[in-house]
Amino acid sequence: MSGRVYLRPTGMLWGNVARQARQDGVALSLAGGAAAFLGFEVIAGEPGNAKRSFTMARDLRASSEPAVRAIIERIEAARAPLCGIGMDRASLMGIVNVTPDSFSDGGAFQEAESAAAHAKRLVSEGAAFIDIGGESTRPGSLEVPLEEERRRVLPVLESLRELQAPISIDTRKAALMQEAIQAGAHIINDVSALTHDANALHTASSLACPVVLMHARGDPRTMQDNPVYADVLLEVYDFLEGRLAAAAQAGIKRDAIIADPGIGFGKTLDHNLTLLAGLSLFHGLGVPILLGASRKRIIGSITGKSNAKQRLPGSLAVALAGAAQGVQILRVHDASETRQALDVWQAANLGYGN
Repeated sequence: MSGRVYLRPTGMLWGNVARQARQDGVALSLAGGAAAFLGFEVIAGEPGNAKRSFTMARDLRASSEPAVRAIIERIEAARAPLCGIGMDRASLMGIVNVTPDSFSDGGAFQEAESAAAHAKRLVSEGAAFIDIGGESTRPGSLEVPLEEERRRVLPVLESLRELQAPISIDTRKAALMQEAIQAGAHIINDVSALTHDANALHTASSLACPVVLMHARGDPRTMQDNPVYADVLLEVYDFLEGRLAAAAQAGIKRDAIIADPGIGFGKTLDHNLTLLAGLSLFHGLGVPILLGASRKRIIGSITGKSNAKQRLPGSLAVALAGAAQGVQILRVHDASETRQALDVWQAANLGYGN
């Protein structure tokens, strides 16, 4: 098998069936979690010029080609816990936007007291992580000055020092990354994958904390102006693979990195749907996958719901679609409802109480 190769796990199995299939040698483990898979979509070539075929996972695993075996090993390997939270099944990251203009809940939690109360409520409703952001990166948004972003989020972090859940700071600015971690945050979540600020890579490395690297095409102000890809799935994968390499070179440990394909960030409806259908490809990066599609425009485009707050059913559907492909972290607005849906889905697939 010559040239560039991508492997997307297919044919997911769960619960006792997955365990038996692994024991029988007919299925491989997916990221060391509760799922197994039977086959691979093998994608050979470059974006825009790739051929796709299917093969049984056990047959390809016997491949003597080092590059192929390395991808399979990354796909199968267990993911290390993140801030003490196991990555063997899907967890929720609750969203707290301390902004006046976020697409869904802008203005709802502008005051530190209300934002902190909302974070505590999300944890009580089942969120394992909390993500706090002071700059909207919705399509068309402008950059928020550092002083204003600092004014919005630091008092919230100070109010949450006793929160029984890891907190991620959603920012593109290295200075705020530094201050937020000092104020009690545990994770950096950068929608630019540490490219927006020239100091971000060094800062993230020096802080020695987990980092979410997200794909985005262009700046939020212009990212939806006719985004074009030859093959969005492969191009997003290549970008994230490159950013993982850059992070590793800067001294960030691989087991402290989370990858986010960036639904809605410089993508059309078709691009987003292609990414959702192919999410399992990103297990080949060897790190946990974060999916953030809650209440987004993709749901409105499909359902006709222009009001983001009316997109809960669609948000639940996309969360379960991510869980079905082994996504480890679901970034959501509605923790209680998503937790209930995920609990039922997991019970049906894994067996109650497992």
